[in-house]
Amino acid sequence: MDFTLLIIIGLAGFALIYTKLVDTNKFLSENDMYIKMLKEKDWDFYVAAKYGEKVNPDDLFNKRIKQTFVYSLILMVLFIAKFTFINFVFFLVVVVVIYKMPYSNLKSYYKRYMVKIDQMLPYYLKGLEILCQNYTVPVALARSIEDAPEIFKPGLRNMVEKINSGDSSIQPYMDFALQYPVRDSMRMMRLLYRLGLGAQENKYQQLIMFSRSVSALQNKAREDKYKQRLSVMERKTMIMLVCTGGGTMVVMLVAMLFLMG
Repeated sequence: MDFTLLIIIGLAGFALIYTKLVDTNKFLSENDMYIKMLKEKDWDFYVAAKYGEKVNPDDLFNKRIKQTFVYSLILMVLFIAKFTFINFVFFLVVVVVIYKMPYSNLKSYYKRYMVKIDQMLPYYLKGLEILCQNYTVPVALARSIEDAPEIFKPGLRNMVEKINSGDSSIQPYMDFALQYPVRDSMRMMRLLYRLGLGAQENKYQQLIMFSRSVSALQNKAREDKYKQRLSVMERKTMIMLVCTGGGTMVVMLVAMLFLMG
C-alpha cells in the first residue's frame, strides 16, 4: 500500500474523531465495563490528590484512553509502511508508555505532595480537636469537612458515611489512615476512635491525650519543614561554591594558556 495513502487514511480517521463524526463517547460508554478493567486501582485517589473533587476521575481516564488511541493511530500509520517484528514490538512499547505516562505523572506528583500532606494532617487534627471539645467525634468530623484541606475531603466523607451508616468499629478510621499513609496517621486515628468511644466523664482526659499527640505531631512537622529549608539552602550553597570554583579554575586556565601563547 502506498505510504501517502496510509497517511491520508490516518489523517481521515483522526479528523473523524476530532470532529466527533465518530462518537468515541458512545464507544466508551458501551464498553465501560471492559475499559475500566484497564484503570489502575489507585487512579481515582491520585486524581483526587492532584485535582480535588473538581475533576471526575472517570472523565479524565476516558480522555486518557482517547489520547492513547489517537497517538496509536498516528504511530500505526508511521510503522505500517515498513512492518517488521522489531517495529511492532517498538510500537507496543511506545503505546504502553503513552498510556502509562499520565498515571506515572500523577503518582510522581503524589509522592512529592506526600510531604505537604504530612504537614497538613497535624493542623487539620488541631482544628478537629477544637471541634471535639463541643461535639461528639462523628459530628466534629462532619463539621470539619468544609474547612479541611482539599486532599482530605474524599476520605473524610467516606469515613463519616460509614460511621453514620452504623459502623461503630475502628475500620472507618483505619480506612482513612490507609488512604493517607503519612507519619502517625494510624496512631492518631486510633486515638480519635478511642475519644469517640469514651464516656462523657472520661472525655476530658482523652481529649488532653489527643491534644498532646497533635501538638507533638505539629512540632515534628515544623522540624521537618526547617530541615527541608536547611537542606535546600545547603544544596544551593554547594552549587554556588562549585560554580564559583569551577569558573575560577576555567579563568585561571585560560589566563595561563594566554600567557604561554
